[in-house]
Amino acid sequence: MKKEKYPKGHFVGMWIGICIAIFSGIGIPLSIATNNSTFIAIGPAIGVAIGAAIGSSIEDKYKKQGKIRPLNKKEKKRKKVVLIIALSLLLLAFIFGLIFLFK
Repeated sequence: MKKEKYPKGHFVGMWIGICIAIFSGIGIPLSIATNNSTFIAIGPAIGVAIGAAIGSSIEDKYKKQGKIRPLNKKEKKRKKVVLIIALSLLLLAFIFGLIFLFK
């Protein structure tokens, strides 16, 4: 039987994504009920917190079993590229937000 190993951060990222998808539906009804659109962001924020907690506990369990491996060079490079793209998009969204705010 082959012992499967997962890259470091696999379960944390997976559970953050799952919980964001689940809890994103909470903010919309809450914002409609309170007539306050700022509550839309509460669902994803709760999803990140709960997903990170669940993912890190699962990852700790698998690490004790020896099923977590360090990232290889290709995965590290991909992670850096994704981070740069995400930060660039965030900066771009911030700039457009400022442009539309002061227009």
